[in-house]
Amino acid sequence: RNPPEELTTTTNAMSDQSQHFSDRREFEHSTLDESSLQAVENDPWAFFAQWLSAAKNAGLEDYNAMVLSSLTFDGAPDARVVLIRSIDDKASTGGKPIKSLSFFTNFNSEKGRQLAADPRCSVTFYWKELERQVRMMGRAVPLSEAACDAYFSSRPRGSQLGAWASLQSEVIDARSQLEEQLVEAAARFEGRNVARPSHWGGYAFVPHNFEFWQGRPSRLHDRIRCTQASSGTWIPERLSP
Repeated sequence: RNPPEELTTTTNAMSDQSQHFSDRREFEHSTLDESSLQAVENDPWAFFAQWLSAAKNAGLEDYNAMVLSSLTFDGAPDARVVLIRSIDDKASTGGKPIKSLSFFTNFNSEKGRQLAADPRCSVTFYWKELERQVRMMGRAVPLSEAACDAYFSSRPRGSQLGAWASLQSEVIDARSQLEEQLVEAAARFEGRNVARPSHWGGYAFVPHNFEFWQGRPSRLHDRIRCTQASSGTWIPERLSP
């Protein structure tokens, strides 16, 4: 049975709008040899810090940008790009100091509410120019009040006022509403330091799994995964691309 003419026309129109991306290039920047496997086993944190420093030293913009993926309340993945502000050997979380990456946000934002409900999350770094990617799986732990205050005080005044002005992730009627709230915040703190809002602060991302990816020719990329055992030691594995 033939489809109605109207349906056929619509389907063809949609097909004409399809886009295909077949651009390819070879990856030839570097390798992850067996000495890299040993280095990752000895200390995946140090290996990651070397890669992060290499991206910074290469002059890459936003070298410290990562995709943070959290879980919605019905268990769906939700991702966005945030900036890490430090690698902490002993992050202050109000409990036992932990090694982690720190990032900051509005606790009332979508990601803040999601992390409060389920701290499991993952992060991804990608440095195109170095043909490298790092994936980590772990959890987000709120930083201590003192740690949040210390970082907030280091931010530019405009960013501090923005933390008061923006009800992050909330629907607003127009851009002018946001600008009015910024004017109000500036007036409130005129002539004095901007206090940190209680709804704004940081997280320590604590990974239990690292995966280092180095692009290689013919799509035979190098992948090394390192998973933390219950004893605290790290177990490296080479993965097929």
